[in-house]
Amino acid sequence: MDQDPAPRPAPRLVLHFSRNPNPRLAVAVARHLGVALDFRFAAPFDPACTTDFAALNPSRRIPILTEPGRPPLWEADAIACRLSQVARSSFWRQDEEAPEMIRWLSWGKENFVRACDIVHFERGTKQRYHIGPVDEGAVAAGLALFAQSAAQLDRYLSGRDWLVPGGVSHADFRMACFLPFNDAARLPLADYPAIQAWSARLCRLTGWADPFAGLAAPPLPAAG
Repeated sequence: MDQDPAPRPAPRLVLHFSRNPNPRLAVAVARHLGVALDFRFAAPFDPACTTDFAALNPSRRIPILTEPGRPPLWEADAIACRLSQVARSSFWRQDEEAPEMIRWLSWGKENFVRACDIVHFERGTKQRYHIGPVDEGAVAAGLALFAQSAAQLDRYLSGRDWLVPGGVSHADFRMACFLPFNDAARLPLADYPAIQAWSARLCRLTGWADPFAGLAAPPLPAAG
């Protein structure tokens, strides 16, 4: 009598990533939630990879999450939402705290995160990839927005552990996504003790502090 074939392993999710800020955010969420994934380091702008990545994301930007039976998912926040669903976690809030989490995601995009991005792009990204000199006018605008938004964030975090009352959420990960790159951006975080304390709490989470542990991921080029 023929034996039944051994069961095939369930197809796994695949996260295409690099060490840059938004891909790092997606990897950190996956590691924090413990989702079973295949992590694949990607260089989508490598001419040899252009066609493959254009089929996954028209802009060819990462992170990209592929999952059997679903279209490719891109954008780090959307990926965080999906991974939280897969993990059945409240990390992406879907209860009465959802509006509070979304409030911080929206505010950060136009304020604190945007400020960090402006400065990091000039002092970090452009220097790593040799795409032009630092635009000091852009840096000054970014630092002005940082000073304004960091003061507001620092006041809010004073006496609080996390942005949402029920505990760490994607709002914290998204808001802090550029802080691991501050060696290049050189933002004056020391002026904001509550932000520093919050960042230190995040760094006590293994998935956030070292998301690339054990992964094949070449280091970023030096910024300058």
